[in-house]
Amino acid sequence: MSSLERARIVVTGAAGGIGSQVAAKLRLAGAIVTGVDRVACPACHSSIDADLGSQEGLAAIAATLAAAECDILVNLAGVQYFGPLAEQTPASLWSGYVVNLIAPAMLVRAVLPGMLARRHGRIVNIGSVFGAIPFAHFASYSSAKAGLKGLSDALRREVAGTGVEVTHIAPRAVRTALASPKVMAFAAATGMHMDAPDAVAARIVAAIASGTANLVIGFPESLFVHLNALAPRLVDRALAANDRKAAALFR
Repeated sequence: MSSLERARIVVTGAAGGIGSQVAAKLRLAGAIVTGVDRVACPACHSSIDADLGSQEGLAAIAATLAAAECDILVNLAGVQYFGPLAEQTPASLWSGYVVNLIAPAMLVRAVLPGMLARRHGRIVNIGSVFGAIPFAHFASYSSAKAGLKGLSDALRREVAGTGVEVTHIAPRAVRTALASPKVMAFAAATGMHMDAPDAVAARIVAAIASGTANLVIGFPESLFVHLNALAPRLVDRALAANDRKAAALFR
């Protein structure tokens, strides 16, 4: 029997390119999947229409999840801005941090009391390699995803021994609608690796099933994550040419 058999799993962003694949694979593994998105999530057993970018929307979905019994929460929904920080609109800056960092924290807060009471549960936060290797022109996205990694590590230490576990997964770039034409141009100019959503979803579901604590998807990106933590100036120099190519797209 699969370790996910009959598990009640909530997936945010379940109508998206990666989310729909994750939801479908979780269902195949026997899980009961509820999708949270702004549109219906056909790959899930049921859908909850929610706006993760507003205080009102977050309060509503948090109340709904707090009243439900959730075995696993997968925080996958995200938005991305690519461009100079000086040109990012205040609305885009605000929504980026809310959707990518505040929303996951709020939803964790909603489901955590029930998990602790049952002494069973898993929080799965989908971050990004860009959170561990902050990229120029992805400043707000990189910093929000870095915050999500910090949230995951701190929470893992906080709930140790309670029966609740925490997984953080950092994919590299993925070919989804989140990648704008300029992101695709940047990828082409720099030779940036981009994975297929199906392959990334398979790695995510496998990590959830096995109880992996931390996973970085992609090589050499996984190596650069460790290198950036130990010697960030080396990574600065290694990425300098790519940073110039990114800047050229906005001239």
